[in-house]
Amino acid sequence: MDNNRELDLSSIIAEVKAQYEDIANRSRAEAEAWYQTKFEELQATAGRHGDDLRNTKGEISELNRLIQRIRSEIENARNQCATLQTAIGDSEERGELALKDAKAKMIELEDALQRAKADMARQLREYQELMNVKLALDIEIATYKKLLEGEESR
Repeated sequence: MDNNRELDLSSIIAEVKAQYEDIANRSRAEAEAWYQTKFEELQATAGRHGDDLRNTKGEISELNRLIQRIRSEIENARNQCATLQTAIGDSEERGELALKDAKAKMIELEDALQRAKADMARQLREYQELMNVKLALDIEIATYKKLLEGEESR
């Protein structure tokens, strides 16, 4: 009976070993199939991400060119603004000088006008005085003329 048991154990061990090997083979096949599926999925995902990465790099390059162009435009605008501000400052300075000159000329002309008015008033007074003297002389001449005519008629 001991021998029978040994045979029985050997066959049982062989049967269990065969079952485990079968389970191991099926598990290995399932794992390889799962690995292959996951590998293919990851390759597809990597391909998509690679395309996305290339597209994104292209977009980044385009955006960098756009940024450079805009920076250049901003710098040009700043330079133009500085030039215009300088021109405005110069124009304001020239305008202030022209205004000062105009005010000085206006004061000079107002003074000349006042002098001319005063001179005209003085000349008018002198003219009036001369007219008064002339009138007085005309009256005096007329009086002497009448006196002379009156003497001649006597």
